[in-house]
Amino acid sequence: MFLKLRSLIFKIDPEIAHSLAIKSLKFNFASTIFDENKNNPMFQTTLFGKQIDNPIGMAAGFDKNAEVYNPLFKLGFGFVEVGTVTPLKQYGNSKPRVFRLEEDQALINRLGFNSFGAEDINFRIRSNTSTGLLGINIGPNKDTKDRLNDYLIGLRTFHDISDYITINISSPNTENLRDFHDQIKLEELISSIEQEKKKLKSKTPIVVKISPDISKEQATQISQILLKHEIEGIIVSNTTEGNREKLQSTSKHQKGGLSGKPLETISNQLINIFYNLLKGKIEIIGVGGVDSGKSAYDKFLAGANFIQLYTGMVYQGPNIVGKIKKELKQILINEGVSNFKDIVGKKSN
Repeated sequence: MFLKLRSLIFKIDPEIAHSLAIKSLKFNFASTIFDENKNNPMFQTTLFGKQIDNPIGMAAGFDKNAEVYNPLFKLGFGFVEVGTVTPLKQYGNSKPRVFRLEEDQALINRLGFNSFGAEDINFRIRSNTSTGLLGINIGPNKDTKDRLNDYLIGLRTFHDISDYITINISSPNTENLRDFHDQIKLEELISSIEQEKKKLKSKTPIVVKISPDISKEQATQISQILLKHEIEGIIVSNTTEGNREKLQSTSKHQKGGLSGKPLETISNQLINIFYNLLKGKIEIIGVGGVDSGKSAYDKFLAGANFIQLYTGMVYQGPNIVGKIKKELKQILINEGVSNFKDIVGKKSN
C-alpha cells in the first residue's frame, strides 16, 4: 500500500511530508498496523534492564519534539528515541534543509537541532506517560556560550523521565559539535556528566552517539573513555559528511548529513571496530541503512546489540518493523538460529 502512495508523497517537500507523517500518527493511524511477529521470542530482548518486544528502535530525528513516541510503539518499535532536544527553543538552519536522494535510498539533512526546547518537551513527556522504552537525545543550543553546561541542563531536565539519555556529539549540522570526539574534550564532557549524575543520584543509563567519520585511532580513544566511565551504550552512528562520490542523485552535493543506504557499509565497519574494542561491556546500537531483514542481519553480524532506523521508514513506510522482523525471521530460520542475539558479532574480522 505505502509503496503505491510513495510517488505521491515524494512530490511533497520532505519537511512538509514529515510534518504530515507526525500529524497522521497523532490521529492514531498506527492502530491499523499489523505485525505477525509481535511477541515472538526470537526477537524479545532486554535493553538497560527493561524487557522489550524487539531490538529495532526509532532513531532520534523523527520525533524531535516528543509528539508521537507512543504511536511509534504501536508501529512495532521496540524502543523510541526522541530529540535532539536543546535547552532553549531554536529554529535550526534555514530552509530548504532536507533533501531526498531517491536514486540512492538516502536523505541529506542540515536541520541544525530545530527544537521546541527542554521546558516544552519535559512538560509534554510528563503529561503523556511513555508506554515503552523511551530514550531522550540531548544537545546544545547553537549560540550557547557553554556547550558542556547545555548537556548538563538536558541531563537534569530528563534524567527521571527517560529510560536512557543520549549525548549527541556527532551532528554535522551544528558547527564544531564533533570537536567533542577529541580525547581531552570527550573526557571532560563524560566526567562532567558522571559528576552531575552523582549529584542527582541518578541511575539513568548514558549513551553516546558518535560520528561515522572517525579513524580507528579515534575509535580506540573513545572506547577507552567510555569503558573508563562505565558508559552504558554507544550509538554507531550519526549521519556522514562524506561518502558522496558514488551517489546518483543530483542532490548529492547538498551540505548536510547523509543518511540511508550509502551509510550502511561505513556504519557496519565501524560497529565491528567498536565490537572488538568494547568486548561486550557496552551496548552497541547500530544505525545506518537499516531497511530490511538482511540489513538488520548485517548490523547484528557486525556486532550491534540493537538497531535504529529513520530513513528506512521514509522509503519503506510505517510497517517497516514488521517487514524487517518477517524477513529476518526467515534468514535466522535458514541459518538454524533461534534468537537474533546468537548472531551478534559473528562477522569474521
